[in-house]
Amino acid sequence: MSEKRPLPIPDLDSAVYWEAAHRREFLLQRCVSCERFRFYPRSICPYCFSEAFEWKRLSGQGTLYSYTVIHKPPSPAFRDKVPFILALIDLAEGVRMMSNILECEPNSVEIGMPVEIVFEDVADKITLPQFRPLQP
Repeated sequence: MSEKRPLPIPDLDSAVYWEAAHRREFLLQRCVSCERFRFYPRSICPYCFSEAFEWKRLSGQGTLYSYTVIHKPPSPAFRDKVPFILALIDLAEGVRMMSNILECEPNSVEIGMPVEIVFEDVADKITLPQFRPLQP
């Protein structure tokens, strides 16, 4: 029997994010007070400590800030996924998030390359926002 892939567990702060991803919409929280986006979803703004926020749709485009290629699976559940690219993405809207780069060979990835969102269904109700090189 193979090990199951660990999945996110939506909570009160992140449920809207995961529901939107399942619909293939990219929503993040934006603080009503300082107007900054934030990732990961949470109840208090990490910049100004306001509790007022709204969910906004983002473009899903960004730039690769940094990355590493994972060659050794972190658990047996990822045995058939390696190598994969774990990346920090600077979104066009000014927030940085961690994700994976799909549809890209590890030797082709470059810091500064433009990327766009793509959604990966990993379970019945869980869809992961991932990225790929920007398609012309």
